[in-house]
Amino acid sequence: MVEPAGPVDPADWSCPVPVGHREQVVLGHGGGGRLSAELLADVFLPALGNPLLGQLADSTVVAVGGERLAMSTDSFVVQPLFFPGGDIGSLAVHGTVNDLACSGAVPLHLTAAFVIEEGTAIEVLRRIAASMGEAARAAGVAIVAGDTKVVQRGQGDGVFITTAGVGRVRDGADVRPERAAAGDAVLLSGSIGRHGVAVMSVRDGLQFGSPVTSDSAPVHGLVAALFDAGVDVHVLRDPTRGGVAASLNEIATAANVGIVIGETEVPVDAAVRSACTLMGLDPLHVANEGRLLVFVAEADAERALAALRATAGGEGAVAIGTVVADHAGMVVGNTAIGGTRIIDMPLGELLPRIC
Repeated sequence: MVEPAGPVDPADWSCPVPVGHREQVVLGHGGGGRLSAELLADVFLPALGNPLLGQLADSTVVAVGGERLAMSTDSFVVQPLFFPGGDIGSLAVHGTVNDLACSGAVPLHLTAAFVIEEGTAIEVLRRIAASMGEAARAAGVAIVAGDTKVVQRGQGDGVFITTAGVGRVRDGADVRPERAAAGDAVLLSGSIGRHGVAVMSVRDGLQFGSPVTSDSAPVHGLVAALFDAGVDVHVLRDPTRGGVAASLNEIATAANVGIVIGETEVPVDAAVRSACTLMGLDPLHVANEGRLLVFVAEADAERALAALRATAGGEGAVAIGTVVADHAGMVVGNTAIGGTRIIDMPLGELLPRIC
């Protein structure tokens, strides 16, 4: 044992600064992982907290005049503005439509606010606006209000977009994460990690053998197919920032259950897997923008999979795991070599500016 060099003053006994403590905002605070959760808990919830906000849902269900409405808002700061499979305009529509859909709602209307950097080409704005309009019409929603602001050159990085949305929740729909229960099957609508890798590939000029396109797309058609098939959907989540790992951990914590997934059951395209291997990333942590996680009772799993696979965007739907009563609040993966590992919440932003 190493003895102290001199007398120790008890006043010097103090705990080190916690690992997660930050005096300034860092990029990781926007990544949908642990740092994001700390920012909410330390700054926003103490100031703004109320029972609805405290649910920490991507969209919140409120009662208005006897109707249940879902409300959501999201900001998009992706760089570059255009990427394989999409752009900031279509992404802004899909992101809010998907948040509403994952509350069991039929999306109805959106609003959009633009922060535009001085010097941005008008043609760029035309392309973004056209893409937004096309995406909204395809999703069956209208952009009914908006706002524009212009900031000085060098202060806006092109265009930032914030969209808010409202939708009508289906009768009987209850898809809160707290409904996840031991014995539930965990389903995934398709391959993961494509959005994050697609954005990174064009931003950083990387090539991975075959091109990767974003999965950016609306998922409300998949949600409708599940309800139309009579499936008792327990939980819905679109795994965006923080990827599948963040979503599963949030659900496990909210429901106080454990989740076990088979890592070989999770579909990952070869090019995405190669990119993640090259950069030391776990595909489970990489963002998606057109994928759906579904929790249903085991007896409903095959019917739910059939409904997803018969719907555009869900052709590759698979079962990836099970909810268990053990290790509450934890997600565990069965690996390809027969071992197990804890699948933790990502700390912060792995690939900045992807949504």
